[in-house]
Amino acid sequence: MAKQERAVRTREALLRSAAEIFDTDGFVSASLSAICNRAGVSSGALHFHFASKGALADAIEQAAEQRLRLITGPDPGADERSEASPADVDPIQNLVDTSRRLFDQLNNDVVLRAGFTLGCEPSWQSRVDLHGQWRDWIESALRHASDLGALADGTKPEDVVTVVAASTVGFEALGRKDPAWLSQERLGQFWQFMLPRLVPPGTGPQKGT
Repeated sequence: MAKQERAVRTREALLRSAAEIFDTDGFVSASLSAICNRAGVSSGALHFHFASKGALADAIEQAAEQRLRLITGPDPGADERSEASPADVDPIQNLVDTSRRLFDQLNNDVVLRAGFTLGCEPSWQSRVDLHGQWRDWIESALRHASDLGALADGTKPEDVVTVVAASTVGFEALGRKDPAWLSQERLGQFWQFMLPRLVPPGTGPQKGT
């Protein structure tokens, strides 16, 4: 049991160390020796868990995908999989709250952040599309809101998807250089601008909170 626990801790340390280096230096510049040094393990221990740098990147993306699913929860339109009925959850508030959780985790979870970073690496062929999955969830949330009559008259879900997905993904990209772009304050400013155009007057969240 002690061996198993040590192996789990070693693997987690390697994933975190690789995520930190991929996030700051990129996939190409990251070296296995630097990852080992940061994790405090030998190269033999690394190769016991991961056959290559690519295997490390794959594992980080898979872990980041799981984290993203925990943040978004199930498809907003799949009522049978949700414990709450549409009457219990405001769909636009859910969208706002989920974006806030995403930004919070991008600030605090380097594995999630590195997963998004790897998805933009031209030298790395990602098997996971986190940006696409986030966009698809936004689309599902907005179509669900439209079905419930929670969008302002004349507001088309597909138009809002473009704005919300492009803006939040843009904040994530800019946040790699300047963390202020991933602040709750910056996200709140975005929603304060968007919500009056998105929901009928007097309904739903009005201030992005």
